[in-house]
Amino acid sequence: MSKNAFPRLIIIRLSLFFVMLAVISCGGRSSDTGSYKSTTVSYYADKFDGRKTASGETYRHSKMTGAHTSLSFGTRVEIVNIGNGKSVIITVNDRGPLKAGRAFDISQGAFRRIANLNDGVVKVKYRILN
Repeated sequence: MSKNAFPRLIIIRLSLFFVMLAVISCGGRSSDTGSYKSTTVSYYADKFDGRKTASGETYRHSKMTGAHTSLSFGTRVEIVNIGNGKSVIITVNDRGPLKAGRAFDISQGAFRRIANLNDGVVKVKYRILN
């Protein structure tokens, strides 16, 4: 092996390593986007209408918004009621829910699009749109 071949080999191997690292990183994110997952959802109580959310926005029952523990604010999510097939698209603007087993709490307006408020909690599937 010549003197010049050894540094080129190291550069090639490092380049391949970083390309593989980038592919693995992107692959993890894209698998979350578009794939449906199951959970249950509920809606915000009346006392929260007009209060500030964790993002600083004012919560309104009429808006199509929701809370999630870790999704970035502004993330759009399709939520589908498993029982009747009705769906709604919400935008995450708050943190929560505090109940185990729930991925989201959604506004009353969003909940009304997929179920009756008297249902309280419904089984849904959801997927991240962006």
